[in-house]
Amino acid sequence: MSEHVSIWYEWLGVPIKQYYVVVNGIRTRVVEAGDGEALILVHGTGGHVEAYARNLRELSKHFRVITYDMVGHGLSEKPDLPYTIDVLSDHLVGLAKALQLERFHVSGESLGGWVAAWTAAHHPDMVGKLFLNTPGNITNKPEVMQRVKESTIKAVVEANRENVRSRLEWLFYDKSFVTEELVDIRLNIYRQPEMKKAVYHIVSVQEWDIRKRYAWDPAWVGNIKAPTLIIWTDHDPTGTVEEAELLHSWIPGSEFLLIQDAGHWPQWEKPEAFNKAHIDFIKKGSSIR
Repeated sequence: MSEHVSIWYEWLGVPIKQYYVVVNGIRTRVVEAGDGEALILVHGTGGHVEAYARNLRELSKHFRVITYDMVGHGLSEKPDLPYTIDVLSDHLVGLAKALQLERFHVSGESLGGWVAAWTAAHHPDMVGKLFLNTPGNITNKPEVMQRVKESTIKAVVEANRENVRSRLEWLFYDKSFVTEELVDIRLNIYRQPEMKKAVYHIVSVQEWDIRKRYAWDPAWVGNIKAPTLIIWTDHDPTGTVEEAELLHSWIPGSEFLLIQDAGHWPQWEKPEAFNKAHIDFIKKGSSIR
């Protein structure tokens, strides 16, 4: 079935809106669908809104689902500065304010999970429920940092189908999910002239001298008050289940879900499980209103 996955088919008939909004002076691409409580989805390193193509249809039946290209990513503007966790978090908070959201749920994948967690810890009044989706390399393994840095830079600086496909395949347990359409979209994004400088800012948090200021640590992670669901997989290339359990122990009252037969993008490989987890967790207990 994976060879038949098509982004437009996934969105066919869904009343989505794609638009740009200026956030802290940065022109930012947004895709949204649905009504109700706001759920913001945040992609990972070098990613873009299409990472959530398989989730908008189902989630938008229950929530106002908002996904966006982080500063420096996708089709959003790419200012000349390192895209550190505080910069990315400020962009997320700014987006919420630009959309007049006083409070929202947030789900982040990989780097997006790191940004979502940082936001929940530093802006507790804004975050309703928090989802950390394979937030990756909790223990700062140098080999993973190097792999992310090198493969991302190569995919942009030497932007061709082979390098982009290799970068995408690393994310998946079932490599057949890396369709020609997905490669085409990312290749076109990576071929933007400004990406050649931006990519070094994107991977700046893979440098320890920068990363250590924001590294996962119970000193700040323990400040997260939002009800939190940690979503991990059995084939995540960036972190083990033991690391997930460590993060679980750092966040008071958090819950943990292991999705089987998936890699770093469970939202794409196992959308039914991913979507159900979000719907059930948000609907459980009090709303953000």
